[in-house]
Amino acid sequence: MQLATWNVNSLGVRLPHVLEWLAEHPVDVLALQELKLPDEKFPAEALREAGYHAVWLGQKTYNGVALLSRAEPQDVVRHIPGFPDEQSRAIAATYPLPDGSTVRVVGCYFPNGQAPGSDKFAYKMRWLDALHRWVQEELTRHPQLALMGDYNITFDDADVWDPDGLRETIHCTTEERQHLQRLVALGLHDAHRLFEQPPKSYSWWDYRMLGFQKNRGLRIDHILVTDALKARATGCTIDRAPRKKPQPSDHAPVVLTLG
Repeated sequence: MQLATWNVNSLGVRLPHVLEWLAEHPVDVLALQELKLPDEKFPAEALREAGYHAVWLGQKTYNGVALLSRAEPQDVVRHIPGFPDEQSRAIAATYPLPDGSTVRVVGCYFPNGQAPGSDKFAYKMRWLDALHRWVQEELTRHPQLALMGDYNITFDDADVWDPDGLRETIHCTTEERQHLQRLVALGLHDAHRLFEQPPKSYSWWDYRMLGFQKNRGLRIDHILVTDALKARATGCTIDRAPRKKPQPSDHAPVVLTLG
């Protein structure tokens, strides 16, 4: 079984890329972020024709998340429970595994935060607190859980192309990384680092200044997994190929393989 996450930076623009990628990589569950579509514009029929169920939480122009899956989703939750939010950033569903058990997938588009000290950064901190509470509750019911998405946070200097130049800037602040470690402390593991990876493995590159061509990137798209999924994990990769296409998303898919 394979789980994947991908910030597509406008599903309206990138739908052909998503359909092509799914045809080449028929993952079991794909979490999407930054749909930038209202609910009524979501391309459910095109995805159904490609063999995928979909649940989504849209928003005009900004944000938006979805879960695409081979199997029908169960127990779908939209938004972080108990956290009033006008922004569409979180969705969860449960899926069957081949052995008869289930996996809970939580797909999120974490706030960017803009800059330390800004109102948007304060919102990011509140949102992260609410996410922590929700995931903690989910873990009491779902021993096999994956928290996937665009986190807009790096773990450490290894996730940053210029760690000295970007130190304490957005995505790389101590406060953000502490929140990320609080999620890990719930009993989660960074799936990418369960396996040996090439140095300078990033999942996002700025469109400007030849960011991708010069590999000036950040690893901000993550899959965190519970102990039970860690035991089943056989690989986790970042697929750079879609980033090479014309008019690509600035993010690349991250794919986790479970045995």
